Amino acid sequence: GADSLVKGRFELAHGGTIFLDEIGEINQTVQVKILRVLQEKKFERVGGSQTIEVDVRIVAATNRDLEAEVKAGRFREDLFYRLNVIHIHVPPLKERKDDIPLLIASFVQRFAEENGKKIKGIESKARSALYKYDWPGNIRQLQNCIESAVVMCGGEEITLDDLPPSISQASSESQIMIPSGITLAEAEKMLIQQNLAALKGNKSKTAEVLGIGRKTLHRKLADYGLEVSDLSEE
Repeated sequence: GADSLVKGRFELAHGGTIFLDEIGEINQTVQVKILRVLQEKKFERVGGSQTIEVDVRIVAATNRDLEAEVKAGRFREDLFYRLNVIHIHVPPLKERKDDIPLLIASFVQRFAEENGKKIKGIESKARSALYKYDWPGNIRQLQNCIESAVVMCGGEEITLDDLPPSISQASSESQIMIPSGITLAEAEKMLIQQNLAALKGNKSKTAEVLGIGRKTLHRKLADYGLEVSDLSEE
C-alpha cells in the first residue's frame, strides 16, 4: 500500500557504515538476506524489481557466543565468517569499572536535562554502590539505573535510596562494619583498608568513594603504616 519511495537502511548507508546491533538475535530468513547483501552487494526493495547495488561497511554486535550458535544450528556458518573479519572483544562492565565514573556522569547529565532537574552529582554511598555492583546487564543496565535514580531524586544529589532496590540492597549486604569501642583514627584506618580491598587496591577509586583527594589518601596510608607499594597505582 505504499504510495511513495521508502529507502531501506542499507540503501541509506551507501558509501558509509551500517551498525547491526544484536546480530545473534535475527532469524534464519533474515540471515540469508544479509548474507546476500554482504556477498553480492546487491538487493531489491520490498515490492520492487530493480536491483540496487550498495557499498557499505558492516559493524555488527552481539552478546551471544556466535561460534556456539553456529554449532547449535541457530546461526549460519557462512554469515558468521563473513562478519567475523575483524573481531573486537569488549569485556563486560564488571571487568572495566574504570569506565563507570565517566558513564555515570554522562547519564546523569543527559537524564537530568531530559527531566528538567538540576542534579549536581551522587553521594558517596550511592557512588560506592554503583562501583561495587557487577552489572550483569552491562551498560544498558547502568543506563536504566541512572535514569531511574534521576527520576526518583528529589534533591540536587542522587542518594542510595534513589537507586533501584537490587543495587542498593546489594550494597547494604556488603557494607563495612565498624566495631564499637575503637578510636576515630582506628575506624578511619579500617574504612580505608576495607574500601581498598573491595576496590582491589585501586587508590583513585578508593579516594573518590571516600570523598577525598589522592594526595590525602596517600598521606593517610603513610600515617597508618599501610603498604603503598603493594597497592595499585591507578
